Amino acid sequence: MRALLLQYYERISASYWFIPSLMAIGAAILAFVLIEFDALVPNDALGNSPFLYATQPDGARAILSAIGGSMIGVAGTVFSVTMAAVVFASGSFGPRLLTNFMNDRGNQITLGVFVATFVYSMLVLRAVRDGGADSGFGQMFVPNLAIFGAILLAIGSIGVLIYFIHHVPSNIHISNVIAGIGMSLLKRIETDFPAEPVRSVEDDAAIRWQVPECFRVDGENTQESDPPPWADVASDRVGYLQIVDRESLIEAARKDEVVVRLTCRPGVFVHRGRTLFQAWPAERVDDETRGRLLSSLAAGNSRSPRQDINFLFDELVEIAGRALSPGVNDPYTAITAMDWLKAAMAAIAGRFPGDPYIVDDNGRLRAIIEAGQFADFLEIGFGHLRQYAASDMIAGEHFINCLGEILPSCRTDHQRQAVMQQVTAYLALAREALSGASLETIEKAAAKVAAKQ
Repeated sequence: MRALLLQYYERISASYWFIPSLMAIGAAILAFVLIEFDALVPNDALGNSPFLYATQPDGARAILSAIGGSMIGVAGTVFSVTMAAVVFASGSFGPRLLTNFMNDRGNQITLGVFVATFVYSMLVLRAVRDGGADSGFGQMFVPNLAIFGAILLAIGSIGVLIYFIHHVPSNIHISNVIAGIGMSLLKRIETDFPAEPVRSVEDDAAIRWQVPECFRVDGENTQESDPPPWADVASDRVGYLQIVDRESLIEAARKDEVVVRLTCRPGVFVHRGRTLFQAWPAERVDDETRGRLLSSLAAGNSRSPRQDINFLFDELVEIAGRALSPGVNDPYTAITAMDWLKAAMAAIAGRFPGDPYIVDDNGRLRAIIEAGQFADFLEIGFGHLRQYAASDMIAGEHFINCLGEILPSCRTDHQRQAVMQQVTAYLALAREALSGASLETIEKAAAKVAAKQ
């Protein structure tokens, strides 16, 4: 249940209606509060400045009608411009980037400001009353402070409109798009990959001792049993795995005293019948246990960057791959994407792998989640991109240079070997696609990288 709540919260906060709706509700509350304040406070409480007061109902209605009518018109224009920018970006940079533009807070707040100003003006307009016995409304009432508030909101809306005019072209500039993805990726790396070991050598050894033999690497290879000592927990849903709630997973494993191994990572497409968990020992696993374990997961129709770090890598690769396609042929956009991939890989190389062991407050092992390794992420980033860069000398030379600049950040020989394997694999493709001076440029860059090793 907690995983579903987290999923719904992410969907709502990223939707295009949530923030504008909150702002409209806030504007309605503000309108009622100021109208009541106007009814209780004498007209001359704040002085007799003509700037604060629209003394006649007709003047008040004219001001509020002008503000409300213009705001709803501008709100429609803002929505249209935003949709046009989203369609352009989706077609030019890739459909996966649609999520990034829909999540943009600047667009959501801009729409919210105009909608809120419209709602506020309409509610205040309703409170304006003519005086006299013939009107049927009793004493004349003009909510002067509320009208002044509408004027302030209108002036603020003009400032927001100026911001929006700057924000939209800036937001779809390819360098800013790539930088936004790259910064999100670096923040995720700082969260998922610790700068120091998560626990001491002694504590790590104590936790490793709790890992069931059937879940150890050597145990999987040497132990043969039919049926296996664990129970498979199959998926009851279809979609991309978006949320793995560790707290719920710990609670489910602790309730039945089992150790659970998650067999897939966030971002993987699951279907009914696919094994998501392996729970040991098998005799403690029943239908209620399976239900509690499955409740710690949430799946959806699309991938989400919340826990799926590979999704951010794939977005950068998609942009670079499209830029290097024959129909676009834009190597410098691909170079920009490679620079951010290089920064991400250098950050991962300088940090420790994520902790695969999930323990409770008492230090008891409850679950095991596969932790990505440096070589895996290097393959997802540069490995998936090399087929596109292999036929372009400009992008290819930068591809090799980026790998060479990652080498100084590598902490282990395994990481350096993974980098050199990418260089070797790229050279094999480049020798098939390039020749002459172009191939010579690539080989010279590769020789410089090999000299750094």
